[in-house]
Amino acid sequence: MNTPRLIKESTPPSQKILLEALEARWKNYRVELKRCRVEFSNEAVHDLRVATRRMLALIKMLNSISPRPRLQKLTRIFKGQLDEFDDLRDTQVILAELSEILQEFPQLQDFQKHLRFAEEKMLRVLRKKIKKMEMTEVTKRVRKTHESFEAESLEDLEAQVMQAVDDACLLARQRLVWVDPARSTTIHRVRVAFKTFRYMVEIVHPLLRDFPAGNLKLMHDYQSLMGEVQDAEVFAQTLVDFSEYAAFPFLEPVRRYYEERHSEATSAYIQAMNQLDDFWRPAPDQPFPWEKTNENLSDPPQ
Repeated sequence: MNTPRLIKESTPPSQKILLEALEARWKNYRVELKRCRVEFSNEAVHDLRVATRRMLALIKMLNSISPRPRLQKLTRIFKGQLDEFDDLRDTQVILAELSEILQEFPQLQDFQKHLRFAEEKMLRVLRKKIKKMEMTEVTKRVRKTHESFEAESLEDLEAQVMQAVDDACLLARQRLVWVDPARSTTIHRVRVAFKTFRYMVEIVHPLLRDFPAGNLKLMHDYQSLMGEVQDAEVFAQTLVDFSEYAAFPFLEPVRRYYEERHSEATSAYIQAMNQLDDFWRPAPDQPFPWEKTNENLSDPPQ
């Protein structure tokens, strides 16, 4: 699938949307992979991780509609690639943060040097891995997935597509119930589930009547609130780990600063966390939130 495939005009809308999503997301993944092989900037790593997560969300949707071993294998491959970048991503996020606060906290210079050394080491290892990464098998599996899905005649496909999104949203809602402001991991678990849900909505929203134009941006902003909590947590924990084996004077002001940052980020998310209900219907037999809004707007004044 190095060039766009011609999708038949007679293809049902829901099937066409999924095929187009597979083409677009696979193309974007390959573009970001190529870019990452040339540069390992913070932005390049981030964009490749996002492209990989979007592929995973689509594969999960396809697998829920028509399960097959090929899709499970693709899931394992893409998840493995994400795991490879976790430590580098965290390190680069912290380094970007340090560049903004170093003037206020010059005592963090040794910490910055330590992280730059760690980043260089990870870059050397990952650059070799990514250049040697063999994509022939993945390309073949993606092509076969496209061909087989295009050839299938699936009944009630749109209902199955919506059910996949319902299930993804339900998982995020279930994790939301267990959110504890004192335990950042509970917020992170919501964030992981929400990403899959959000990337599925990106695919299916053209099938939704009156879908609000600004909803995708609102979903991105909602996810970013959880990302702020995670980034503050990662910075603080990495700082603590470093201070345990390095002479680190004047740590207390930095610790207080990040405790406050983490507390503010957590509070901001807790205040907004129920916005999740604005993005999708509570159950398959219930209307979407924007449909309720439209009904209210159309009601005659009493």
